[in-house]
Amino acid sequence: MSVLTSITDAMVPVRKEGYPFIAIFFVVALVLGSLWSGFFWIGLGLTAWCAYFFRDPERVVPQDERLAISPADGVVTAVGLAQPPSELGLDGGARLRISVFMNVFSVHVNRAPLAGRVTRAIHRPGQFLNAALDKASDDNERSSIVIESAHGEVVSVQIAGLVARRILSWAKEGQSLGQGERYGLIRFGSRVDVFLPEGWNPRVTEGQTALAGETVLAEFGGAEAPPAARLI
Repeated sequence: MSVLTSITDAMVPVRKEGYPFIAIFFVVALVLGSLWSGFFWIGLGLTAWCAYFFRDPERVVPQDERLAISPADGVVTAVGLAQPPSELGLDGGARLRISVFMNVFSVHVNRAPLAGRVTRAIHRPGQFLNAALDKASDDNERSSIVIESAHGEVVSVQIAGLVARRILSWAKEGQSLGQGERYGLIRFGSRVDVFLPEGWNPRVTEGQTALAGETVLAEFGGAEAPPAARLI
């Protein structure tokens, strides 16, 4: 990859939600820089990181109701069966859950894994444990939406992390979301879980890197993955 390509990839739109934080970082850099010039350059570097954190790149989204795409950038940390959040009141027991963990350098804009109508949107306060831990699914602050898709109810859960202190979800009950449509944002470092009903088979494995809006997490009606690729 050329230097020009790297610069071009980095120069992407920044979410408006990040403007106040970028301004604060820059003002702090100016104030500290008045004490020592070295502080200014450190602060300027942190300001650049803050702008990078709130970047919102365009993605090429597969438009296929048989494919569930990743709602987040990051590393797939779990592929297996788990219970959806209890506050959603969903029946049917455990479902296929795929978790994607975002670090502080990941894009934190979240996208709808499938097209459909939002039937539930619930925020639940909680702790701020390391989002990479499995118990974070139960204990951490989270915001969940249920999407009525062409192939059943799909759940997308934004989970706060050790550093994250704010979950933004713009999805409202009754709203229709397109596949890959932006619906939320988490600050700073966190996780998103996707729960899929019966009939869906995973197309990713633990440790794989995913891109929001592009990486296919699961397929409906396709052949099951071989045992070596399934982490149930």
